[in-house]
Amino acid sequence: MTLTDALRELLPDGRVFDDPDVLAAHSRDRATFCPAGTPAALVRARDTGDVATVLKWADENRVPVVPQGARSGLSGAANALDGCVLLSLEKMDAILDIDVDEQLAVVQPGVVNGVLASAVAEVGLFYPPDPGSRSISTIGGNVSTNAGGMCCVKYGVTGDFVRGLEVVLADGRVMRAGRRTAKGVAGYDLTRLVVGAEGTLGVVTEVTVALRPASAQPLTAVAFFPEVADSARTVSGYLAEGHRPSVLEFMDASSVKAVQQIADLGFPEGMAAMLLVQSDRGDEAPADLAAFEKVARAMGAAEVVVSDSAAEGEMLMQARRLVGDAHEKLGKALLIDDVCVPRRRLVDLVQGMQRIAEEQRVQVLCSGHAGDGNMHPVVAFDDSDAEETQRAQRAFDAIMQLGLDLGGTITGEHGVGQLKRSWLGRELDDAGLWASRAIKEALDPHGILNPTRVLP
Repeated sequence: MTLTDALRELLPDGRVFDDPDVLAAHSRDRATFCPAGTPAALVRARDTGDVATVLKWADENRVPVVPQGARSGLSGAANALDGCVLLSLEKMDAILDIDVDEQLAVVQPGVVNGVLASAVAEVGLFYPPDPGSRSISTIGGNVSTNAGGMCCVKYGVTGDFVRGLEVVLADGRVMRAGRRTAKGVAGYDLTRLVVGAEGTLGVVTEVTVALRPASAQPLTAVAFFPEVADSARTVSGYLAEGHRPSVLEFMDASSVKAVQQIADLGFPEGMAAMLLVQSDRGDEAPADLAAFEKVARAMGAAEVVVSDSAAEGEMLMQARRLVGDAHEKLGKALLIDDVCVPRRRLVDLVQGMQRIAEEQRVQVLCSGHAGDGNMHPVVAFDDSDAEETQRAQRAFDAIMQLGLDLGGTITGEHGVGQLKRSWLGRELDDAGLWASRAIKEALDPHGILNPTRVLP
């Protein structure tokens, strides 16, 4: 009996697929420089029972399983392995409950982030985590990497809103972790353990998230700088005064230019960097933006525009949301980084990236969540040129080392996956690596769950 025959015998009809074209289409996420193998089968799970059945069988037969959501990730964590079962959770896309009184929602992992945000907004609530991929990425994928987004400077990342999880363990047992209540400290925090584990400790089949009351319509300002370092100083200076914007984003000149090529937003030319800030504090928002303008001008901003309407503010926000699409339309291969540093070291980071780009003779574009120090440098290069490809890889590695040297981390929200697996040992100490491996071995003794990801 073949692997697919065995799975078809265990699962309802319409769950198991082995067509080569279907498998190829599901074999990788959006990461560059991450190999993808040839899977043996794709299972489209419809419920927790399907997931439990697959994992129990795979554990007994020592078959690797790669959990997948929308495959919008940027670290290679969802890439196929030779002979593996791809376990897709996209069809588990139901919003099971929106509790207005308790301000929480219960969802399956395939629910798209933007769909959840829209659904809760209809009842006057707000789900803040908003990755740039919110229109396509799923809640399960967001949980897998502990995804962030533009609102995280004020509200926090995905893990700050996850109250409870249903998780299928490697041997098929179903575990409930966390709670629905606003507080709870009983036992080890298994919920936090699974959030950000990238499918290596269990497969999430249900998520309970906290919600907030809907915020006021935000006001927006944008500042343009002739020097990149001055924009970084503005970030630390503004936040040091005690302000907490709902959005504080950075784009360098190359990213602004790339966006302008697909959507002319009338931004001034000749600027080295742009900061975009929002405040959703209602009547206090104008004062927040006036304070930002004051700091930005003091730090050398050439122009500051404060919007006087929500529509204009949304147009400005669109520029930031288009960055990923604009980079892809450059027609080059991209290595997307995700370093996060203390805000006071942002100046050193952006200046260091400029130096690395010059030394390696490659283009490095940068945008990111400046308010929490999480930047996304992108190395753009011609992958048909072997020598340039090597220089691009060296630039990528140098940026990660720079982030560590500045007291930061190799990944703020994209995850380790395959792309940064070899770097994890440089960030964690020996005891941290030992503890991580011990947890993995305890929960997945046969190593079937997303092997060769995260831990070196």
